[in-house]
Amino acid sequence: MFMNVAYLNNSTSTVVDNTKPLIVTSCGNYRVKNRSEVVTHRPKGRKDYQLLYIASGKGHFFIHGEEKTVSAGNIIVYLPDQPQEYVYYRADQTDVYWVHFTGNEVEEILKYYNINLQNNILYIGTSPDYQWLFGQMIQELQLCRPRYDELISLQLRNIFVLISRAIMSAKKFSSTSEKEVAFAMHYFRKNYNTEISIEEYSESRGLSNCWFIQCFKDITGSSPLQYILKLRISNAQSLLENTDYTITEIANMVGYTNSLYFSRLFHKYIGMSPKEYRKVKLEENLRE
Repeated sequence: MFMNVAYLNNSTSTVVDNTKPLIVTSCGNYRVKNRSEVVTHRPKGRKDYQLLYIASGKGHFFIHGEEKTVSAGNIIVYLPDQPQEYVYYRADQTDVYWVHFTGNEVEEILKYYNINLQNNILYIGTSPDYQWLFGQMIQELQLCRPRYDELISLQLRNIFVLISRAIMSAKKFSSTSEKEVAFAMHYFRKNYNTEISIEEYSESRGLSNCWFIQCFKDITGSSPLQYILKLRISNAQSLLENTDYTITEIANMVGYTNSLYFSRLFHKYIGMSPKEYRKVKLEENLRE
């Protein structure tokens, strides 16, 4: 199982801090590949809040004694002291991100962003923006750079903004729009490392190019090209962390024939070069 986790001040203790409105205490990503199952059982819950995001695959959550199968694109929110029981199975190929947070205005903040505390499960879509923001929080917690605690609080608020947009958009868009965008996202995920012409794709679906681009952006928050770029960068991060391929090889694998151009793009979006990123992740693994 792939694990990438990080904690505030490198402490694994549950933190309940009411000195600030919103404080991120830990964040992580699990990808279930080898273990037959990953079980979480907390009959008394935790003292902080938790938000989980199913990026792909699915998870099995037991809420009020009833099993609910939660698919990709959903979030699950747990309140303090709320019992937590859930399972990820290898067969489901679950990729899940999670964050624990606390603070003296959390309940008000969640309500402000339309996150219904009476409904544990909400569908918000599978935009790569969520994965990117979770990844940024994990990185900041691991690097502990100056004022990182403030930055990760802002990054979590950014996730809340995207969630709020998704909730409001669900009331706004037609089923045809959502189906076309969902189809496009699936196509882009399968073909992100090839040369994709958005105009040719729109034409192949019998759609106006301008309508498709605007519809995609309204629903996902990203243009089609931005979405493809984030897929490429996200997969490059995974290859840098988990393989020994050269930078040039990874550039080619995610869709770039020019490795220098790839490195500049990577630095722009991640804040460090591919070589530096690989070194940081290697040092983190050695510390563990």
